[in-house]
Amino acid sequence: MKKSHYFWSRVWYGKSVWAHVLLPLSAIFWLLSSLRKFFLVNFKQQKLSVPVIVVGNISVGGTGKTPLIIALVKYLQAQGHTPGVVSRGYGGAAAEYPYLLNAASTVAETGDEPLLIYQSTQCLVCVAPDRVAAAQHLIDLGCTHILSDDGLQHYRLGRALEIAVVDGQRLFGNRYLLPAGPLRERITRLQQVDYVLVNDATADIGNTPFKHSFAMNIEPLEWRQIVSGKTIPLRDIHLATPIHAVAGIGNPERFFKTLDALPLTYYAHSFPDHHKFSVADFNDYVSGSVVMTEKDAVKCQLFAKADYYSLVVGARLPNLFWQSFEQKLQVLKG
Repeated sequence: MKKSHYFWSRVWYGKSVWAHVLLPLSAIFWLLSSLRKFFLVNFKQQKLSVPVIVVGNISVGGTGKTPLIIALVKYLQAQGHTPGVVSRGYGGAAAEYPYLLNAASTVAETGDEPLLIYQSTQCLVCVAPDRVAAAQHLIDLGCTHILSDDGLQHYRLGRALEIAVVDGQRLFGNRYLLPAGPLRERITRLQQVDYVLVNDATADIGNTPFKHSFAMNIEPLEWRQIVSGKTIPLRDIHLATPIHAVAGIGNPERFFKTLDALPLTYYAHSFPDHHKFSVADFNDYVSGSVVMTEKDAVKCQLFAKADYYSLVVGARLPNLFWQSFEQKLQVLKG
């Protein structure tokens, strides 16, 4: 883990005097972000002709949004809809925008999360700094529903539903706004969204003070050999030792905790979120197998070896959530 990443994790989720030193900057951040939100919502927000479902969070770092987006897309597809996903495409640089993903798209063009969503669902995925333009492009192509990945603070894009994902392990850290804490918006923002999904198998939803709160669990489904794309049942995989577990996501410990539930003994290697992996990152792993998240795997496809595997996971949500979600869809349809 890079020193800068460790520093911010310690400030936001541990005990550090820097959190108090940075509080004046948090006050400035709150003022500027509040003015920006007011201006965009009241003067620049654009409503589109199909329902827009925003999935995001109020904190920096991974909370499980991508598995949720994939689950929502598959649900909508199963109901006969044609969903499309828009994303900023962080970490990618396409030749022109809006950029529509295709079978030849690379992570260098799209960023890791959009490419993973496309490969997992085969739905239309469009990336662009301007999410409104990306969404309209998908509507022109026949999409009946738009899902905005990590778009809770992209207020220029009008929305019919808002879903906020909360990390049930780390919650809100020291509860301060950036840069003193990990929050993009105050916690009271969660009282305004349609759903709060707490991503942790042990989360006590009964004590969550927000309406429409549900538990969401990210569970391992199978292994995928990165080179061939072949899937292997969890218990049938045979890994050469030593096993190196690699995670370049917002909360690497979540991945390692998932591995702890499997019959594995491994060495943990943490990288910053959206880390651009190269062969050099793996030079020290002279023997054994490498396991990683799906999000990391899309960045390693060009140089992965035969003993590199990704852990395929899925978002599990209670039936009550899906029933409520379907009811809201029917209201939007009517």
